[in-house]
Formats: sequence, structure tokens, C-alpha cells
Amino acid sequence: MRDLMAELKELRLHGMATALAELTAQGESNTASSKWLLEHLLEQEHTDRAMRSVSHQMNMAKLPMHRDLAGFDFSASSADARLISELANLS
Repeated sequence: MRDLMAELKELRLHGMATALAELTAQGESNTASSKWLLEHLLEQEHTDRAMRSVSHQMNMAKLPMHRDLAGFDFSASSADARLISELANLS
């Protein structure tokens, strides 16, 4: 079983952690259906934060756009298209 209180505090959702503690004190019948929803929401929040973190890090890295040979214009270059194709296929 997941420690919902720890996850809420880790995400700095202290108000929600307090509310969960109060609901839990009222009895299991009040929180049984809510726990599934809260677990699902916490999982989605973790996923969203991880994706936004990676996106932010990629933007901060200022890496060049991905380019591959499929979009390369050999007519505007002196590169040998046949040789590059052979090298790309490892033949």
C-alpha cells in the first residue's frame, strides 16, 4: 500500500495531507473510495512533473533540432548521396 501522506508531503501538498488525515480519523468508510482516486491523481501528478522536468531540461540544454538523412537535401550539398546511403546502411 502506498503511503499517501508521505507522497502528498513530498509534492508539497500539505493542505491535502491534513485533509486526508482528518478524513482518515473519521473512519475507513469515508476514505475507501477516495483513496483510489487520490492514488490515481498522485500517480498522474508524478508523471506530469517528470515529463515537465524533462521538457524543461531539454529546453535549457538548447540542443539542436533532430535531423536525419531522410530530410537531407543532397542537391544543395557536395556530399555523395550514394556513399552516404551506403555508410548509413553499414554496407
